Amino acid sequence: MGKGRVVVGWIPDLPVLTIGAQAAEAVAVMHGDAVVACSAAARAAGVRRRMRLRVALSRCPQLRVVERDLAAEMRAFEPVARHLEDTVMPRLEVIRPGLIAAPARGPSRYWGGEQQLADRLVAAVAELDFPARAGIADTVFTAALAARAGQLVPVGADAAWLAPYPVGVLGLPRLTELLNRLGIHTVGQFAALPEDKVLARFGSEGAAAHRSARGVEARPLTARASCDDHVVTYAFEPAEQLLEPVTFVAKALAEQLHERLAAAGVVCARLEAGIELADGRTLTRIFRHEGRLSALAIAERVRGVLQAWADAGALDAGGERGIVRLVLRPEQLSAATGRQAALFGERDTPEEVERAAARVQALLGHRSVVRVELGGGRGPADRVRLVPFGDLDTGDRLPTGPWPGRLPAPHPATVYPTWLPAQLTDEDRQPVTISGRLALSAAPSHVAVEGHGEAQVAGWAGPWPVLEQWWDRERSRRIARMQIAAADGRAWLLLIEHGRWWAEAHYG
Repeated sequence: MGKGRVVVGWIPDLPVLTIGAQAAEAVAVMHGDAVVACSAAARAAGVRRRMRLRVALSRCPQLRVVERDLAAEMRAFEPVARHLEDTVMPRLEVIRPGLIAAPARGPSRYWGGEQQLADRLVAAVAELDFPARAGIADTVFTAALAARAGQLVPVGADAAWLAPYPVGVLGLPRLTELLNRLGIHTVGQFAALPEDKVLARFGSEGAAAHRSARGVEARPLTARASCDDHVVTYAFEPAEQLLEPVTFVAKALAEQLHERLAAAGVVCARLEAGIELADGRTLTRIFRHEGRLSALAIAERVRGVLQAWADAGALDAGGERGIVRLVLRPEQLSAATGRQAALFGERDTPEEVERAAARVQALLGHRSVVRVELGGGRGPADRVRLVPFGDLDTGDRLPTGPWPGRLPAPHPATVYPTWLPAQLTDEDRQPVTISGRLALSAAPSHVAVEGHGEAQVAGWAGPWPVLEQWWDRERSRRIARMQIAAADGRAWLLLIEHGRWWAEAHYG
């Protein structure tokens, strides 16, 4: 067994399990406009992770869409993490709810081998009525992929095991698209490129992906590697018994921690959050950070863990009640490559606005306060992104063009997050269709939108065709838009996709 071996445990579809979806129900859990998890029924209909909402709905019209609740996932997963620490391995880190990693060397010796360790991990999770899989490899990235297949990768064989996978598993869509254009389709082909050339062509992000492809761990997983110089703490006097004040302090501490790390020019790969209780006990949880968690994202995770501990009775197990100290400890420091975005982009955010936004988010959730960022795209929904306060804007759809087929002015007043079913018919009440040459089958005569009744068409413009990402079978789409003015005074932006009409927006 290799010294740096890593075991990863994975609960498939935890976001779907958290919302209590029925086994046969088609459900997709969304973050923004992307699917982060979906049920087996949704996958059978063609829905996939990272798929855009409108594509997912076109694949599965009966799909139930639920916004992701990260705090709820943390509350559901925390008992599993504690159970694993109590029964399988003494210390682990949470990469995200449903995915944990830990050094395999010590636990595998205790349980009699790596296979026995993987089997014990899966059995321990099953004791809490969750499905689970486990994988072991030399790096966290490889072990996480191996967990999906329930496999153990031989020592020193990470690169060979990863080689047949498509480059999309690296999790960088823009890099994947560029590599495919260059004729590099597998992880093995990417790993074979010279390291210095990759850094020069694709930057630090591409170099990090190249290390993963070669089976090299950028930041080895260890039981503990902290830097006490950057630890931040807060003492509660008297002991605090309510969770929301502790969550609010966690956000302030996270901001203080980010300031210290930024001043030192470093980021942490892991973050340990711990509380000291009035009865003398200490509870801790480790999160994978990688320099990407904002202060509010940290506070959200802390809130989820605190609620899980409270629900399990862990906070009241001793004599005295209450939390006397909150500690955030960064671990595995490395050079920083960027910074978090402010509430209003690059401008400085007034302190009173930050405090007010933090309070609202602590009460209503991470996505309750957002900022507007201009994006690129052809439709009205594509051109505006709502980024949660404190989060980094990915900027994956920049406003600069050109964008052939972009909707002309005037722009609609209301854009629906989920398209409304609509009908556009001619004088004979037959559906109006659009040919491949953009010819209407007949002049529109009547328009009907779900929940808004039917009206005669007073005027119309278009159609404007859109053909996007034709090179990607899963993400490609072909639609046509029309502006419809109705006799009742309403004006609609309709689109047709796969022969069905939808109301995308309303002009007021």
